[in-house]
Amino acid sequence: MARPTVDFPVFDADNHMYETVEAFTKFLPKEYNGLIKYVQVNGRTKLALKNVISDYIPNPTFEVVARPGAQEAYFKAGNPEGKSRREIMGEPMRSPAAFFDPQPRLTLMDELGVDRAIMWPTLASLLEERLRNDPEATHAVVHALNQWMHEHWTFNYENRIFATPVITLPIVAEAIKELEWLVERGARIILVRPAPVPGFKGERSMALKEFDPFWKLVEEADIAVGMHSSDDGQTRYINRWEGGGDSEFLPFAGPSAFVDVHHYQSRGIFDCVASAIGHGMLSRFPRLRLLPVENGSGWVRPLIDALGHSYAKNPRLWDEDPLMVFKRNVWVHPFHEEDPRGLVKLIGADRVVFGSDYPHPEGMSEPIAYVDELEGLPHDDIARIMGGNLSEVVKVGAAA
Repeated sequence: MARPTVDFPVFDADNHMYETVEAFTKFLPKEYNGLIKYVQVNGRTKLALKNVISDYIPNPTFEVVARPGAQEAYFKAGNPEGKSRREIMGEPMRSPAAFFDPQPRLTLMDELGVDRAIMWPTLASLLEERLRNDPEATHAVVHALNQWMHEHWTFNYENRIFATPVITLPIVAEAIKELEWLVERGARIILVRPAPVPGFKGERSMALKEFDPFWKLVEEADIAVGMHSSDDGQTRYINRWEGGGDSEFLPFAGPSAFVDVHHYQSRGIFDCVASAIGHGMLSRFPRLRLLPVENGSGWVRPLIDALGHSYAKNPRLWDEDPLMVFKRNVWVHPFHEEDPRGLVKLIGADRVVFGSDYPHPEGMSEPIAYVDELEGLPHDDIARIMGGNLSEVVKVGAAA
């Protein structure tokens, strides 16, 4: 199939780097030596945090990975033949330098027709959940990762690749210090895990007033808040139904029917955005820009329905119309297999962004082919979705 030709800049909201084995440890303070390490288990390399081996990513060195878009047809058309996961994934590949380093990634982006990309970490999505009982260690590891990311990728590589540093929130003063460090180094978007924040006194929402000093500085810095899907702790809830004990989230393991349905509901991002609006964070800081990424869009209509119903029945609960808040402060990245035109009708073309999840297997092998999903929309709306909206969210100006 021929690659589509477009006459506008393409800015991909969902690209991924694969972290090198030193990403978490190169800058980790000496007092945390051994907190994170790579170990050998039956001839395979595994990541261990606090001496607990994680199977979250089967191959955490990423030397051999599934091919980009290996599951694209599966997500698009289902699995009528009942193929196994291995059959769907197909033959793996050795990772090229472009998956690890920015300059070869630019060459690959040119080949794919992508002008700009937000570059999210991959393995980092397990950190906060695995370390939730040690807030101080969480902040230390996250800062070490950000130091590596800045050295290895920078936060703005040739105004085309925008690597996304992480901010963890358990200790507000530390989160503020991290934000200031990142802003000084040119970050235009941060990754805040869409999940309850663990801490010394348990978990709580990031939208509570305790975190207002942090959000005030985010608003003043005029920096976008990316909420990429991560291990959000939902597995601990699932384990209460499935009797899984303390089992961890395993995104590449075959789920039960119950887990598959639960995952489809996108409850993590639903609750996170509902809290950001319902707990008043987005009313206290109306210039915040939230960008949920790789959470799909299936949660949007149920949330809008719930917000509208609550406001109609109990307007005194709300600081302002929650539907207006959603459309003012939130941009949505739909999955490639969903209905972006229906989403446009629901929230407007100016609040939808394109993302390919390249080079992950559940993403797209040809990112620019997403324009085919937008057929029938006005040209200007397609251009906005394929890049213009994201340029405004991240505030990086027009592509060269």
